[in-house]
Order: sequence, then C-alpha cells, then structure tokens
Amino acid sequence: MPPVESPVKPYIIPVFIPHAGCPHQCVFCNQKAITRSAVQSPSTPQIEASIRSYLKYLTPNRKPVQIAFFGGNFLGINRREILRLLNAATPFVQEGIVDGIRFSTRPDTLTKDRLEILQGFPISTIELGAQSMNDAVLALCRRGHTARHTARAAHLAKAGGYEVGIQMMVGLPGDDDAGAISTGRQIAALCPAFVRIYPTVVLEHSPLANCYRKGQYTPLSLSAAVSLVKRLYLMFQESSIAVIRMGLQATTDLENGSILLAGPFHPAFGHLVIAEIYRDKVIELLKASGRALEAVTLRVNPKRISAMRGLKNENIHYLKNRFHIRHIDVTGDPLMSDHHISLAMDSEKVKLFAVTE
Repeated sequence: MPPVESPVKPYIIPVFIPHAGCPHQCVFCNQKAITRSAVQSPSTPQIEASIRSYLKYLTPNRKPVQIAFFGGNFLGINRREILRLLNAATPFVQEGIVDGIRFSTRPDTLTKDRLEILQGFPISTIELGAQSMNDAVLALCRRGHTARHTARAAHLAKAGGYEVGIQMMVGLPGDDDAGAISTGRQIAALCPAFVRIYPTVVLEHSPLANCYRKGQYTPLSLSAAVSLVKRLYLMFQESSIAVIRMGLQATTDLENGSILLAGPFHPAFGHLVIAEIYRDKVIELLKASGRALEAVTLRVNPKRISAMRGLKNENIHYLKNRFHIRHIDVTGDPLMSDHHISLAMDSEKVKLFAVTE
C-alpha cells in the first residue's frame, strides 16, 4: 500500500489552560510543570495578546492557522468559561487571520450536551486524551473513564463533523507491549484522522513519582519505548492514520532534568523512531543482497539523510558492525521519493513508510 501522507502541518497558536476542567490528577500528571503556567486560565486580554504575539511570527502563505486550547480538559470546564474562551478566539477566525480552533479533552466529557455548547463556533479539530483502551490500566492511572467512553466520544465528534485525533500513551502502570499494541488496534478501529503517541515518564510531584520511589513502578527504557512506538507507528500507517507526534514536547524543565525523575524522555524521540525504521529497511536490503559487501552507498532524499544516518550516526555504526561493512556512504538524491531508499550496488528501491515531522 502507498505510504500515508502527513497532513499539512498547521501553524498552531497555543493557549494553555492547565488542569482546567480536570476532575482529579492522573498518576502520571504534573500539568503545571509541563506547561510552566499558573493554574489559573488566562484572562481574555491575555489570550488576545498571546494570539497576536504568535501571529507576528506567521510567515506568508503558511496555512492552516489554528488556535489550540491545550493543557486541560476543555469540555470539562463550566459552560460560561468555555464560551469565554471560544469568544476570545473566534474573532480572529472571523477576521480571516486564523482558520479554525482546536482543543483537547477527556473522552468522558465529550457528550451531546457538551457538543451543543460548541454550535456556531469555528472549531475544526477535537483531540481525545484516550491514553489507553484497557479499562484496568485506565483504573490504575486514575483516569476516571473507560475505553467505551473513548469509542463513544470519537463517534459523536465525527458525527458532528469535527476532525478527530486521539492521544495514547505507552509504558503506563499495569500495561505492557501487548497491551499497548491492543490499544493501538482499538484506536485504529475508530478511524481517527491522526494520533499522538506519548511514552510515560515520571515527573516530580506526580503520584507516579511516589510509586517509582517505592519500587512499585518501572518506566520503559528509551530503547524499549522507541521499539514499541515504532511498531505502533507502522501499524497506524497500515491503517492509513497519520502519526503527528511521538514523544513529549521538549521544554526547559524536561531537558534540564528539574522535573524529570525517570523514563524515556528524549528531545528527538520521534527522530529516533523514524531512524530505527530506516535502519530496519536497510537491514532488509542487505539481507536480500546475500553478499558480503566492502562498501555500500545508500541513496535517499536529501531531507532524509539525518534519519538514514541516525542520531550521532548510530545507524551507520550499527550496520557496519552487524554486516562487517568497512564503509557506508549516505548520499542525498533530490530525485528520490521521500519514502524510498536504494543500495548503489543494484539501485533496487524499497518503499519506506511516510515520515511525519
């Protein structure tokens, strides 16, 4: 099957509403630390000023432009607050400066009554924080909803004409690789437009931090998380579902370790996943050649050289050691498709899967 083309990447103007609408704290969550924001939602003047600030960096012809409410449970907020937030953002769409509004929400708060509040507002995309489709895992994580809530919410949102995205996590308490793959399959069956995949990390001041210190929780290693997310990525590709993010967004606090206690955080996590996919495809090519090779030249589209080489040339070192190759050269060829790679020895092309940035 042809690779899944990534959706056009929108210019996102984020509005953080940390913990707003969240009825309780999930075991893995320290939302205040992630967003580096005060717990209070921003005022209307603050929202308008922030949006205008982001618009200053908008380059010509960059489309689409979306205002995104992140960091809280949007449909769990009280009705008056939802209307205030939407009324602050909507004029920018009406003026033609912004194309639409998006938000993330818990599945159990996306109901028919809640969707009625949205009528008349230019909302284009709704993201559901499913995290898992295993009810036992959800209970251990204190999510307060079930897999059935996620399925129902996805159907309601799609029926309302909204683009639907679903977020999932790997390495959750009580979960394992088989469980994560099962969650992926169940999410794929809901046919979302896109998914995000987040590895579970242990944040200071989260309930999970206490479990980790007591030896009651062991996070995935970085290599295990990359391999598992790779399997999920390829599975979603087979279902023609775009994966628009893998790994947590890097922040100063995460990178300097001030809030990260343990777990598979890496600022280039998605790159690691894609690089491993490229490495696997080259392994297939080398095995298929059936020959001992002194030197190999790999041709890829210039934009994919970094993915082919791997972080710090890890792919090159691995391939040399495994196949006893003395020299491997990676060459950029603008005539190569984004999703192909070839060995110079026979120019045989092997299709790769779509790469999302």
